[in-house]
Amino acid sequence: MQNINFNFPAPIVDPSVETLRMDVRQFLADERRKGTFHPGADCWCAGIDTDFTRRLGQKGWIGVTWPKEYGGQELTALHRYVITEELLVAGAPVHAHWIADRQSGPLILQSGTKAMKEGILPRIAAGTCYFALGLSEPGAGSDLAAVRTRALPTEGGWQITGTKLWSSGAQVCEYMTVLARTSKVDENHRHAGLTQFLVRLDSPGVSIRGIRDMSGVEHFNETNFENVFVPDDAVLGAVGDGWKQITGELAMERSGPERFLSTFVALERAFSEMAAMPENSHQKAVLGRLVARIRALRSMSLGIATLLQNGQSPEVEAAIVKDLGTRFEQEIVEKLREFWPIFMSQNSGDDFQNLLSESLLRQPSFTLRGGTNEILKGIIARGLGLR
Repeated sequence: MQNINFNFPAPIVDPSVETLRMDVRQFLADERRKGTFHPGADCWCAGIDTDFTRRLGQKGWIGVTWPKEYGGQELTALHRYVITEELLVAGAPVHAHWIADRQSGPLILQSGTKAMKEGILPRIAAGTCYFALGLSEPGAGSDLAAVRTRALPTEGGWQITGTKLWSSGAQVCEYMTVLARTSKVDENHRHAGLTQFLVRLDSPGVSIRGIRDMSGVEHFNETNFENVFVPDDAVLGAVGDGWKQITGELAMERSGPERFLSTFVALERAFSEMAAMPENSHQKAVLGRLVARIRALRSMSLGIATLLQNGQSPEVEAAIVKDLGTRFEQEIVEKLREFWPIFMSQNSGDDFQNLLSESLLRQPSFTLRGGTNEILKGIIARGLGLR
């Protein structure tokens, strides 16, 4: 077995990073006092508020690492990290811009045309242009090499036909980055022949159907493409580069604080509830262990942010963080249930019970989205030389 050294370097934090954190925290406190949002669990996936996203854009807190010519601030990955961390901890409704800020914008910056960069990135940074991901498909699970959506060359461009599943937020999005097969499947090279396209969701032949989850929210969607025409300049990068692009994107998608803070807002509220109860040493020990694990996961996630800042693509480390983090944020709910029974009545008027109910209902999806934990373990095993 080959020797693998997982790398989670400690970041060097510039004082401006913590200054930014305090600014974001103050902004969120002011927004709460104004009543512009109510803290919610799993806010980065289920919380969609385009007005709130536009206010973040006005503050300059979307696309902060991008060049100024495209609406960014030319800050570091750690600056972006503290913004996302504070938004998650506050339970703010951030999904409208989340995918564009985390994935689609950097993809355009790296592989998009000049027209894409000039026409789209400033609008993402302003909080007015939103993206969905077109990766998963019915029957394919987390196996992106099993993509059946096809893009066939035609005069002046391509025709895309297929179905994308779990395309969160597509109902409010202007664009979707669509992974499609542009050449026949080669069983010996299953990852070859895949290409990413930038597709406008108001194009003829596109239809979007909401999928209601157990909590009653329709943030998931099924998006169908029926002979959808896209021009040649809608190709992201080169034809056939899709898999290489995706593996780089997944390191960003899987390693952020959203992979272990989806239920943090309920945990934080539990500490307030505990303070008003008779002292219980067992309860304090259980909640204390949860906080200790958050600190460990946060250190690992910050290490990956440092690697990304340095231009590396830590796919295996990202898989480890997502595997550990998503199982942990599920466990938070189970540990809290030991002390606070959950009564499944949303909008009951009890904020803590509402947070617990939301967390429990969304809990099953945590280890599915962004690649199931079984897939992640396969990635880790390959990194260890076991496969």
